[in-house]
Amino acid sequence: MILQLVRTRRKRILVDIDTQKDFLLAEGKACIRNHRRVLAHIRRVMAWARLQHVPIISTAEVYPNHNGDDPVGYCIDGTDGQKKVRYTLLSDRVIFAADGNTDLPRDMLRRHRQVILHKRCVDPFDEPRIDRLLSELRASEFVLVGTSLEGAVKMTALGLLQRGKHVTVVIDAIGTHDKKEANLTLRKMETKGARLIETKKLAGISHLRQVGICDCESCRGVGRKAAANITDEN
Repeated sequence: MILQLVRTRRKRILVDIDTQKDFLLAEGKACIRNHRRVLAHIRRVMAWARLQHVPIISTAEVYPNHNGDDPVGYCIDGTDGQKKVRYTLLSDRVIFAADGNTDLPRDMLRRHRQVILHKRCVDPFDEPRIDRLLSELRASEFVLVGTSLEGAVKMTALGLLQRGKHVTVVIDAIGTHDKKEANLTLRKMETKGARLIETKKLAGISHLRQVGICDCESCRGVGRKAAANITDEN
């Protein structure tokens, strides 16, 4: 059993779901809607977790590379799109491949600030190692951010709720592809017992002026506007 991974005084776990370039950047193979806004809120939540010393469990979809003949088409092993965006990475981290095993060091969240687990599927509970960790881990609250709401986020939230966990979904730090389906998903998660909040309720108001990761014209335009505002203030 993995019952002592988190000390009793640690009340929360941040679950960072598939915050990868293919989902969060404009040039990504499966970019979400309104990626700039979601990126900014994810960045804020990650800054909050660092400051508050909240342990982070991250999942990442990684599909085999079949030399271009890939039915999924995104998050292919070895591609840049499969990588996590830089502000979702802590320097003190450990990574586990998706290999069908369930082995995990008993004290890994005492020795590392971030645990990254690869998966070859949307539902993290289909991976034995992730299923074991999330099922056995004790915490008063699991805080969810990432992509996509109607996909991996939904499966993570419902899986945790089915296991008797307390789940909080940071709705403006969650990416979606289909607005209608996303709204239905939010209602279903809330009905099942999830708590829905915005980033400012969790981490306060951010003073970060720009996202600084995506090179699309929209994000560059916001960056230029922010820089101009700073110049005007000075």
